[in-house]
Amino acid sequence: MSVTVFIQGRNGVTRWHPSKRWLLLPILLVAAGTGLYQQNADRFAAQQTKVDENQKLREQQKQQVLDLKKATETQLSTLVAHVARMQANVTRLEALGQQVAENNLLEDQFDFTADVGVGGLSEIGAGVELNQLLDDMSQLASRIDNNNVQLALLETVSTNLHIDKERYISGRPIVKGWLSSPYGLRNDPFNGRRTMHKGIDFAGKEGGDVIATAAGVVTWSGNMLGYGGLVEIDHGNGLRTRYGHNKSMSVNVGDVVAKGDKIASMGSTGRSTGPHVHYEVLRNGQQIDPRKFVYRKAS
Repeated sequence: MSVTVFIQGRNGVTRWHPSKRWLLLPILLVAAGTGLYQQNADRFAAQQTKVDENQKLREQQKQQVLDLKKATETQLSTLVAHVARMQANVTRLEALGQQVAENNLLEDQFDFTADVGVGGLSEIGAGVELNQLLDDMSQLASRIDNNNVQLALLETVSTNLHIDKERYISGRPIVKGWLSSPYGLRNDPFNGRRTMHKGIDFAGKEGGDVIATAAGVVTWSGNMLGYGGLVEIDHGNGLRTRYGHNKSMSVNVGDVVAKGDKIASMGSTGRSTGPHVHYEVLRNGQQIDPRKFVYRKAS
């Protein structure tokens, strides 16, 4: 097959017979154009896909930032609430300590209102609000530690001031009743012989309260020959008190009792003729006359 091309010119019509190579040229141009178009289309699609992926990644990062911001705000709110509770507790602690110091006339030695002395170098971080919060928490912890130390010292001083008063033996071992037998020689109610009575008897109603005449540690709570139900309290410095013939005991060995605490109920157990309390004061293991303790003024 041959192709004839007529070309109109000034000198008339010219015939041109293109070779097969010239016939293939349009096909090659079309093929090349199609290839370039497809290549550009693929490249554009790849770039668009990459752009979409980057956009999606940015959206994910943005969401992560928002989630982190929300979590941080929640944590900050929790920290703020925690600091507020710490501040309330410290305020209460300081008020209590100041009151105890004033009650014991020690306000010149213990000041719970002044700031705690702190210092040293520190670096300023990027998060000012968070650093401020952490600094507040650090100061609160320091105040708590300082107040705990002062309260411990104050408690020691207060205890030393009141220990002698609490251990000071005075008053009667009963709430209601009367003295029925004094200390010293008397006629024994069982055999009539002249015997030494090494305590004081206080008669009253069965079941009445028997109280400690001073603070101390219970060293006996149970039956003892002749005494019946007996409670013995050690007050230190070699002094002990005994409370005999009880119907029942309200304390156990090892208990720490305060002055005026109920330790037993009045009864008539042991060698007894009726409801009463046999009260003894012992110094270094020997009974002494309790009258000077019963009738002396409380310190």
